[in-house]
Amino acid sequence: QVQLVESGGGEVQAGDSLRLSCAASARTFSRYAMGWFRQAPGKEREFVAAISGSGISVYYADSVQGRFTISRGNAKNTGYLQMNSLKPEDTAVYYCAATAGGISNTGVSYEYWGQGTQVTVSS
Repeated sequence: QVQLVESGGGEVQAGDSLRLSCAASARTFSRYAMGWFRQAPGKEREFVAAISGSGISVYYADSVQGRFTISRGNAKNTGYLQMNSLKPEDTAVYYCAATAGGISNTGVSYEYWGQGTQVTVSS
């Protein structure tokens, strides 16, 4: 069982930056690929970014490519999502997720989920 706890959300202005963190309880964190997803009010959950267990492979949604960077510190059992040039349409609850399977951009592939952290971007 893997427990995930997100932090770092908040309310910012358009153009600002935030860094989200996801602390994992896994003994061998590097075994798990990690993903970030988000859900805005009235919308379906959508993929944001994913990273392999080793950190070598990464995927991004087109909407965040070039603005967001996913990374991980396996020694600290923590994943990160650096979000730059934030836009109002980035407003959502952001969730981190982990899977013992390979890196994936689909939510159903992930067995473990955090509780989410709110990100609000005002114009």
